[in-house]
Order: sequence, then C-alpha cells, then structure tokens
Amino acid sequence: MKSDTRDKIIAYIRANGRVTPKDLVEHLGISKQAFFVQASKLLKLGELVKTGKPPRVYYSIPDKQAENSDTVTGTDLRNFINERYLYISPLGEKLDGVDGFSKWCHKTGQRAEKTAKEYVAAQKKYDQWVKDGFINGDKKMSSTFDKVYVDTLYYLDFYSIERFGKTKLGQLLLYAKQSQSKTVISELTDLIRGGVYSLIKKEKISSVGFVPATVRREVQLMKELESGLALPLRKIKIAKVQSELMVPQKTLVRLPDRIENAARTIVVEDNDNHENILIIDDAVGSGATLNETARQIREKRIVKGKIIGLAIVGSFKGFDVISEV
Repeated sequence: MKSDTRDKIIAYIRANGRVTPKDLVEHLGISKQAFFVQASKLLKLGELVKTGKPPRVYYSIPDKQAENSDTVTGTDLRNFINERYLYISPLGEKLDGVDGFSKWCHKTGQRAEKTAKEYVAAQKKYDQWVKDGFINGDKKMSSTFDKVYVDTLYYLDFYSIERFGKTKLGQLLLYAKQSQSKTVISELTDLIRGGVYSLIKKEKISSVGFVPATVRREVQLMKELESGLALPLRKIKIAKVQSELMVPQKTLVRLPDRIENAARTIVVEDNDNHENILIIDDAVGSGATLNETARQIREKRIVKGKIIGLAIVGSFKGFDVISEV
C-alpha cells in the first residue's frame, strides 16, 4: 500500500470521525474495488476499525495508544493467549489472542501482563477436566438425572470460566447464533471439526443426529453445522415440535421444567437400526435435551450399541461438586 494513500485515509478519518466507504471513495477519487483492497490491508494491520455491515458500514481509527503501552510480553503467555482467547467488543469487533486480551484488559482497567498470568492459571484449573481433548460429563449427568440414557456425554469446552467469562468456543457459539453470520458459523465449524472427527473414531460412531433449534431463525446454526461438517455417517432425524409460543431450554430455571420441555418438544423420527449413535447439541446446561433424545432412541429400540452425546460447550455447574467427590 502506498504510504500517501494510507496517510490520506487516516488523515481524513481523524478529521471527520466515523466515515462511510462512499465518503472515502469520493475523497480519494478511486474505485470502490480499489478502496476495499486498501481498507482490507489497514484493517488487518489494526489501523482501521470497521463497524456495521452493508448497507451501513463505517470506518474509524482505533484508540490503540493505551493498549499498546500495556500488553502481554512473555512468549509463553502470548502463545497460550493467542491460542485460547477471543474478544468480541460491544460493537461487534472481533479480536483474537493477545490483541483481544489487551483490549479487554484496557477496557476493564486491568494490567495485561499480570492478568494474563491469572488467565493462564484459571484456564489450567478448568483444563484438569480435559482428557484427550474432551470433557467427560458422565458424573454431572448421573448426579442430575435418576435415569441416564446417554452412555457418555462429552463437551469440547466449557461455555465460560470464572472471572474471564465466555471461552473462545463459547464466544463463537453465542455470536454465531445471535448474528446468524455464516462466516462466524464457518469459523466455529472449522474449530470443532477435528474434535468431532476424533470422537467419531474414538467411539466407533456409525450414525449421527443433530439436535434441532427451538428458536426460529433465518440461518439455523445446527443446520449449517451439519452441512459444514459433512460427516460421512448415517443420519438420524430429530425434530422439534413447533408451537405458537416456543420456550427455549435456557429460559427455564427448574430442572423438572427442562425435562418436561424436552419430553414434549423433541421427537426422534427414525425407525432404522443403528450401531453406535452420536447426538450433537450446541450447548448443554442441564443435559435434559440430550437425555430425552437418547431415551426416545432406546425406547424405540433402534440402537444396538452406544449412544454418545457431544456438546460444543457445556455448563461448568456440577463439576465443582464432582471434583470433591
């Protein structure tokens, strides 16, 4: 990128605040295509911030001075945070790794280097439940339900951890559903692909079912995941009974209400015989939906082997008790 073009872009935004692509194209006297090439480079360098999506997009200059003066310097710390951390700002700005962590520390008034060490310690505390890339939720299930119909429940990660909030997977999952962005869903799919295929091999899975969504959305996360993962397995059809007023599981506090909700809305529409079945859900709180789906599969006698549950993320509630048993 020519420095004079960069300087013109930066100077114009500094003088005018948030500006639109149209403003910049007219000011620079170049084509839209040429401008977007320039803007893309500046965004990657962190010299510009883009807010919104077409048709309302604005560019501004990030306030990086305070963040750059206090960042993570240790190599091991940086590598850990670059792999594990994701920050999504209130404006929808998505920053991976150290850049995102430094911004979060700056926003919350915390020292980056000190907080980074505390973040690593917190993550390692939760990593004690991870074995071979998975978190086993069996004891959580057995302590929650009188009868457990899933042979094994796995999480790829917890949804959130103390103090630091949502994990990287938790962040991606939340905003993939809320934004209905196929780009974010694709990123989430790529991030979990290795774990899903590893579990299929580990448990010798032959068939898979995806738990359907409750809330109607134009872009359905689970449908996109099913398409994006393209698992070479037989499919089990699991349906959600629709009513005029759908009640999402996450809005129900009492366990009996969650169990009743799952029992009345989940239907396994399959009568074929299967060996080992994998049921994939996006997030597991109580486990009621997965357990109910597995119950129906067993009562229909369509499974000869195991029923394995897999959640992209799961609640940590219950694990603190389990660790003391």
